[in-house]
Amino acid sequence: MLVSLVPMFDKDLKVSAYSLLAQKDNYLLNPSLTGIERHAMAAKINGVEVLNEMGVETLSPGTDIFLPISKIAIFTDIPGICHVPHDRLVLLLEDINADESYAKRLIELKSMGYRLALKNLPVASYVEHASIIKLIDYIMLDCGDVDVTKAKIFFTKAYPHVKLCVTNITNQEYFDAIKGDKEFLWFEGPFYRVPVTKGQTEVAPLKATYLQLLNVVNDDDFELTDVADIISRDTALTLSFLKMVGATAGAEITSIRHAAAMLGQAELKKWINAVVTKELCADRPSEVMRISLLRAKFAERLATIFEMGMSSQELFLTGLFSVLDLILECPMADALGKIKVSKDIKDALIDHKGKFAKILHFVVEYEAANWQEISRIFILENIEMDDVYEAYIDAIKWYHQLLG
Repeated sequence: MLVSLVPMFDKDLKVSAYSLLAQKDNYLLNPSLTGIERHAMAAKINGVEVLNEMGVETLSPGTDIFLPISKIAIFTDIPGICHVPHDRLVLLLEDINADESYAKRLIELKSMGYRLALKNLPVASYVEHASIIKLIDYIMLDCGDVDVTKAKIFFTKAYPHVKLCVTNITNQEYFDAIKGDKEFLWFEGPFYRVPVTKGQTEVAPLKATYLQLLNVVNDDDFELTDVADIISRDTALTLSFLKMVGATAGAEITSIRHAAAMLGQAELKKWINAVVTKELCADRPSEVMRISLLRAKFAERLATIFEMGMSSQELFLTGLFSVLDLILECPMADALGKIKVSKDIKDALIDHKGKFAKILHFVVEYEAANWQEISRIFILENIEMDDVYEAYIDAIKWYHQLLG
């Protein structure tokens, strides 16, 4: 199983929904999965197992989940298969029929509380499928394939009830140009991962304290007392730290220094790198924090899969700091100049070279659901799909526990 959650934003870059993109098998490793076999797989709803296992509570509160579903799978027992609350789920139709039985099924699903979305419908098919479009709640407009401005005019006149979402946005400039249009509800694309190119900015006082903490724990042999003293300067950080240590140690804590000693150097370093990055993201779009933390844990879990188990902690930091330029609003080289990290980490994040670069590349491509590239890496690295799937699910669970 290959699965990834791709976020959709509102005009303020707040995550409002996710598209769950999944693939049951690696077609490069199994080219025989064509014809009848692939047709049979179309009757399955890929990704349902993942939603059931991780639960919607791992996602931002109030967000919708767009679940791709084929015109064959639409007739399956969706309520019995998928345990996500009906009001959180949007069935994303990948292809549609214009016949009466198909329309009747969609009406039945809407009566259960499900909403419907449609993507990749050719302009020439709009008239033929008018009876189906009337039932649709969301239209996904790929800005790489259609003129979204012209499409907006058509849909607002012919189907004013339909909410329009613009997908495949590749750069911030395009997003900035269309985000003010009230007819466009949500936006999706890799534009939020575009590296920051603006000049270096001043670091706010609180962020300076967090950066100091990161520098201390990333020294080869730091003093626990130094870390404890810096933690004590921030009330929210102190409360979070004491709560975590108390839950882990299960013993009475007499001071912050005592708590640091109970946790130990290795665990303290891991916790601080994750939680401080979370705090640094406090005034950034929430998805930046989510990406940072999920990349960190996913990269750490991939270490043994890529036969780099001895570097798991460095890979954790590589994923964690992969959006540090977005967090600090400066180029990556300047951002990494503010904290102490190894040369291997810098090589991967700045120059996309070195021994950690291939795992970072894998994480980013997986995150974007680029299954063709992921399948190619499976073959080159002799990696098992199930191992990667388990690593990704573990990262999601860890992220949920960290936020809790």
